[in-house]
Amino acid sequence: MNPSAVRLFLEVAEAGSLSKVAARRQTVQSHVSRQITDFEAGFGGALFRRTGRGVVLTELGARVAGRLGPWLQETEQLALELRSASGQIAGQVRLGIIPTAAHPLTTRLFERLQAEHPGISLDVAEAQGTELDALLDSGAVDLAVLFRFAKPAGREEKLLCSASTYLVAAAGDELTREPTLNFAQLQGLQLVLPRRPSHWRHALDETARSLGFQLNAVAEADSLTVQKELVAHQPGLYSVLGPYAIAADLRASRLQASRLARPDLVRHVTLALPRHGKRSPACKVTAQAIQALVAGWGDRLTEP
Repeated sequence: MNPSAVRLFLEVAEAGSLSKVAARRQTVQSHVSRQITDFEAGFGGALFRRTGRGVVLTELGARVAGRLGPWLQETEQLALELRSASGQIAGQVRLGIIPTAAHPLTTRLFERLQAEHPGISLDVAEAQGTELDALLDSGAVDLAVLFRFAKPAGREEKLLCSASTYLVAAAGDELTREPTLNFAQLQGLQLVLPRRPSHWRHALDETARSLGFQLNAVAEADSLTVQKELVAHQPGLYSVLGPYAIAADLRASRLQASRLARPDLVRHVTLALPRHGKRSPACKVTAQAIQALVAGWGDRLTEP
């Protein structure tokens, strides 16, 4: 039984989509489909039923998934323990991360691990908060850096830093020359916002509704790059983003921004730990390295 093939099978079962898994692994759907077909051949029957919206487990597939999930976890844990017995911390750490934190955090984390623990490899999945929560629940990632609207209180999440919210416009915009703006001043503005469903989009819509108006989304995009490029090239168009997403653009004078107040929508960047099973030594070291990097930057997601 090949752990890599089992891991792919369980990932497709959790996602319910070959295309989602292909995008997450940065490969083509046909490659994932061939691997799943080869995996199914070893069981003498179909493990997935194709639908118009993706794939669902067959009765056989559900039985296989139920047995292979614990098997994979035990196999990976045994391999880590045997490596650790040699005195060297080694193993793969699957890290889920929001796009805002992808750089420089991931870059510096990789550099530190290579210097101090070259036996640890990173498998990085970049996704939004809702998808990262699903990956954590299914065990598809070991750690995740993501946004929360409330400070973490339990042992499963550690606060890294907090971030206010900004109205972002092209350089030279009159409205965003002010250091702060009330959220109510978004009324009537042409906005590019995240696509639904999204925790962040829901929070923005609910805040506007509580103040008696509706946000005017003339464009929607999940990509932070798309949102910023649209705003930078279209005077009179605005977006609502956090400071780490726009730091480099502000330094380059491509964008300008005002902090939103009344209310100040503060989000908390947290490090979410595994919800099921034990943390491997490699996972513990990686979590400590992430916390040390952010603390060393003055509790920020970007370098000073």
